[in-house]
Amino acid sequence: MSTDGGPGPVTGAHVLAATVAALAARAPAIVAAAAAELGEVVLGLHFGDGTSSQLTAARGHLVVAEGAPRSPDVEAWFDARAMNLVFDLANRPVDEVMPHSLDVRGGREQVLAVWRTLRLLGQRASGLRAVQEVWRGYREAHPGLWGSVAAQAPEPPSPDGLRPPRGTSWTALDYLDARRPHLLPGGITDGTVADHPRVLWDGRTSRGWWEEGRVWDADLLTVMLRCRDRVAEEMDRLIPDRSPKTSLYDLMRAYPARQGKGLRPTLTVAACAAFGGRPEDAVRVAAALELFHNGFLVHDDVADESTHRRGRPTLHERHGVGLAVNAGDGLNLLAIDGVLSNLETLGLARTLGLIHEVLHMCRETVEGQAIELEWIRRGFIPRPDAAYYRMSTKKTGWYTCISPCRLGAVAAGECAPARLDALNEAFRWIGIAFQIQDDALNLLGEEELYGKEPLGDLLEGKRTVMLIHLMREAAPADRAWLEPLLGLTRAERTQEAAERILDAMHRYGSIEYALDVADRLAHRGIRRFETDLAFLPENEGKGVLRQIAHYVTTREL
Repeated sequence: MSTDGGPGPVTGAHVLAATVAALAARAPAIVAAAAAELGEVVLGLHFGDGTSSQLTAARGHLVVAEGAPRSPDVEAWFDARAMNLVFDLANRPVDEVMPHSLDVRGGREQVLAVWRTLRLLGQRASGLRAVQEVWRGYREAHPGLWGSVAAQAPEPPSPDGLRPPRGTSWTALDYLDARRPHLLPGGITDGTVADHPRVLWDGRTSRGWWEEGRVWDADLLTVMLRCRDRVAEEMDRLIPDRSPKTSLYDLMRAYPARQGKGLRPTLTVAACAAFGGRPEDAVRVAAALELFHNGFLVHDDVADESTHRRGRPTLHERHGVGLAVNAGDGLNLLAIDGVLSNLETLGLARTLGLIHEVLHMCRETVEGQAIELEWIRRGFIPRPDAAYYRMSTKKTGWYTCISPCRLGAVAAGECAPARLDALNEAFRWIGIAFQIQDDALNLLGEEELYGKEPLGDLLEGKRTVMLIHLMREAAPADRAWLEPLLGLTRAERTQEAAERILDAMHRYGSIEYALDVADRLAHRGIRRFETDLAFLPENEGKGVLRQIAHYVTTREL
């Protein structure tokens, strides 16, 4: 089963799972909104091909479990005709209930919640190219259900673009197929169905594809990859191609070449667009920010004695501490030069504003790093979660979430302190939630997903919400062996000791506790986003920022 060009899903249960997976990766705000509509309702789905699934909501996610549902609140039965209508949802509910085709059973309020969930998924997701590909694979795997796809060429749409074409009788897909797909070389779609992508929804209202005069859309994954790659090009341009290569400039390229998902570049470029600027105006400062980030990572890995970064040996492990520290210094120097070079295109006032923001970001970051390193040096573990929130905000929150948004806004020409400060609280909470999830990934995720050695944070002695919760809740007998372990240096800790601490975290529910905290803080940030940034018009940039806010609650763990 694939959502991106491989063999299409061939059963009803598969198409549901693939649709939710595609949305979670590319349009997290849709998933979060649908999960809010579903609430605590357990939905059992039975398909005409004999497969079944269960759909539930948890921590802003939609969770699909294939197989017979267990004690569902609502059960729905779909035959082949009803599956067509689930995607389109162009008709009123009463028109979609057909004898022996669609049957729903459950309490009235629960059934209405299910209907709202499916309607939202159908209306908001139908224009997303990745979702279209999922359903196209299902349709083409069962051509007899709607007639031969290859043999029935769709009729061109009417001149006004509002009349869906005839052909396969799959109204939404046929209508969108008749638009002009935007193709990359080789005929690969880039996530859009028109020349100029935009986000499908504005977070407040939802309209079906049939109500749109022009059908545009973009997904978050596509946007993040584009921003990441564009900023990577700029970074490569900023790093000199001269001697000494092997001992300096090649080392400076090493971490930037291990590309991540593109979160910071996307926040910077999207914030610039949200505040009315040209996205290209934010590329140079986004590249400088990434150079700062990679410089911080080099120094951070040395301080933490980390062995791996993004799935490969750290710079100091491969080349020694001296060359690694020097490369980190060089990255920070080039980052400063990258910020100053905005004078050429943005002028003096905006460049001074960028310098001010960068200095603030760097100060917050080194202060946060100092707080955590001092905790580790003293063998100290704070008792309240709020202490972690403060440290995390300073160490990673500013340069990961808050500063990218502020830098993008300044690049757009925004200089009013109150409007810039409106970004702080929303992205402070989102940044903390993101870091807690990163900490959980180090314990739960595969190395390929997280990019560091398994249990690296426990080996390094990092103070996380999980560790704080464990030491707060542990019985005296467990504290008696935990405290000496946590007082050891990185060189003294063993994998067995880290696994013993992890086992204790599982026994005391510390990881589940941390994930619940992350979910709560992320939703707090989302609420602040909608209230504090209400002054921004609903444009493409703001829509991408909203997507990233929801991405924290839906990304894979």
